[in-house]
Amino acid sequence: MYELDVAEYIGLPVSGNLEELNRVWNNLQNLCPKPMTVLVSLLQSPEDVNKLDLRLKISKEEKNLGLFLVKYRRDLSGTDNDGDPLKPYTDLIIDSRETDIQSKVCELLKYQGEVKLLKELEQWSVPRFPVSGHDLRKMGISSGKEIGEHLLQLRDIWKKSGYKMEKEELLTKVQKK
Repeated sequence: MYELDVAEYIGLPVSGNLEELNRVWNNLQNLCPKPMTVLVSLLQSPEDVNKLDLRLKISKEEKNLGLFLVKYRRDLSGTDNDGDPLKPYTDLIIDSRETDIQSKVCELLKYQGEVKLLKELEQWSVPRFPVSGHDLRKMGISSGKEIGEHLLQLRDIWKKSGYKMEKEELLTKVQKK
């Protein structure tokens, strides 16, 4: 398509990175990626994903996956955390409110060629945060804003513990104002 100069007419950028496409294609062997996982290697920015969508009318799911991959493919890696290479990915899943975030992160790991981390993430199940606003109300905290602040602090402590801390242990960390 690039040799024939038709790429721009089907919604691809004029100067797609073919080396990146080749690298990603080699990473994806035997991993059954979604088509957008491969295609996004030619795209440089969210604007490129939007242009592709305008031209090809891709599904909302494909567009969101493309935007996600463009955003995180360089910024998120397992080398960011010295102890647990999976932690940046699991933290992203825990912090996200998206329903399909775990499948997007799996596609990101495929894109990055992180086969070992992909297998670990496929075995991992999202832990449930053990503290709720009701628990804080029982402790005498009544302000909604204060409850929200405490929940955010406790969630950070829980994440740093590797999602291991139980409700009682977390509640001892609450300091009433």
